[in-house]
Amino acid sequence: MYNRTILVVDDEMDILEMIQSIFIRAGFTNILTAVSGREALKIWSDAQPDMVILDIMMPEIDGLSVLKKIRETSKVPVLLLTARGEVEDRVAGLETGADDYLTKPFYPKELLLRTQVILNRTYPEKDRKIYLDSAVINLEKAEVQRGDDCLSLTGKELTLIKKLADNAGRIVTTGSLCEAVCGEFWQGYERTLSSHIRHLREKIEGNPSSPTSLITIKGIGYLLNIKGAK
Repeated sequence: MYNRTILVVDDEMDILEMIQSIFIRAGFTNILTAVSGREALKIWSDAQPDMVILDIMMPEIDGLSVLKKIRETSKVPVLLLTARGEVEDRVAGLETGADDYLTKPFYPKELLLRTQVILNRTYPEKDRKIYLDSAVINLEKAEVQRGDDCLSLTGKELTLIKKLADNAGRIVTTGSLCEAVCGEFWQGYERTLSSHIRHLREKIEGNPSSPTSLITIKGIGYLLNIKGAK
């Protein structure tokens, strides 16, 4: 999910930068931005993003016009951003083919959750499996197969392993992992995160005290080494 390309369109630069920051801190790696409908259509044509987050109220070419143009050739998921009270625009957006809408101002966690729901629905990862040195993780079933043992993952363990797997081979900071589990107000969660990591290692490592797959990068975060995924 986190490597999906998302195009964010808003003519207010501070909002655009805030949304981009929200996604980058959450671990998304391919965020494109546009400050006008005209620029959005150009980037859309060139990059063909996997999802569009689109503000309705923009000068010259508004968000609904951009959405109509996109829908002429594509069913790519579109999340509309609307000002509070714009009921008619929201209805018009849904009738035009928007997948969802979010009213400004919004909480960063809600934006992330709505985006994740749309991406999971549009691009389901059926029976996605992660192969490690000593185990195979089935993300859809939230199960770990280690030898003859089949172990279940908790909801928080599954969230963590997905975050790590989507960034396999790269360091994921402690803060980013904490935020993935409990949202933007994660400060103070680090000790609990360490406990989740310990339990994960007990399930996925051949020798949890000497891990080869889920590695601690001291003072920074964690890194997941995988042998493959499909």
